[in-house]
Amino acid sequence: MAGSKPEFRRQESWRYKRVKENWRRPRGVTSKMRKEESGFPAKVKNGYGSAGSTRGLHPRGLVDMLVWREVELEKLNPRIHIVRIAARVGEKKRRGILTRARDLNFHIANPGKEEGRAVSETPAGDQKALPPETKEEKMEEKAEVSEDEGLDKTEESSE
Repeated sequence: MAGSKPEFRRQESWRYKRVKENWRRPRGVTSKMRKEESGFPAKVKNGYGSAGSTRGLHPRGLVDMLVWREVELEKLNPRIHIVRIAARVGEKKRRGILTRARDLNFHIANPGKEEGRAVSETPAGDQKALPPETKEEKMEEKAEVSEDEGLDKTEESSE
């Protein structure tokens, strides 16, 4: 979509751990980067800007729109917009927005984990717990596992 730009790195950031890569203008009197000598990284200048038609767009070439409610999806066009669900939207409303956005064929910038936990209708305290296993059942399982291990060892020794 857009042309490539050099990676603008702060002077000497490749040399010292304490100097971060975040861009700062080189100001030294003898700085080779400030003087733009060959072999040194490029400085930030006007000519490196992106085209006005693509500036601010999502990398897919779509306009990024922040959504809080399902109703807002109706006003958007899936061929022009990409949906980003607001961070403060709860899980229940987020699921509704996700299903509606998929129905309308929107690209979703932050869908989250697909296999997330289900939003249950009943409170957590009303769910019935499974009965605990009896001691006899646990002993039988251990015996079966130990028998299987014993068989594996005898087969290996016979070979």
